[in-house]
Amino acid sequence: MLQRILALIIIVFFISRVFWQKRKKQIQVNEFVFWLVFWALAGILVLFLKQIDKFVSYLGFSASGIDILLYLGIAILFYFIFRLRLKLAKIEKDITVIVRNIALKDEK
Repeated sequence: MLQRILALIIIVFFISRVFWQKRKKQIQVNEFVFWLVFWALAGILVLFLKQIDKFVSYLGFSASGIDILLYLGIAILFYFIFRLRLKLAKIEKDITVIVRNIALKDEK
């Protein structure tokens, strides 16, 4: 029970930080909505952890619900890192094209 309360306090802290960053215009609306939904979903999952445990055991997994959520979270993080790497590669390619065009203009 203490772990749930601690997790919910941390989630409320992060939600307050998301609102603070939105108010300071440090994040855009789509980022705000994404993180708000993310942390709200995390809070809901923490609240229903016993039901998740039952569901996971019904599916035949030997791990507890929190373990499955952790594995799922790590997989999602790796996916986000992959997507970020693809965007970074595209930005680097675009910068190379822009610099090349500027260099060719200066040469003329």
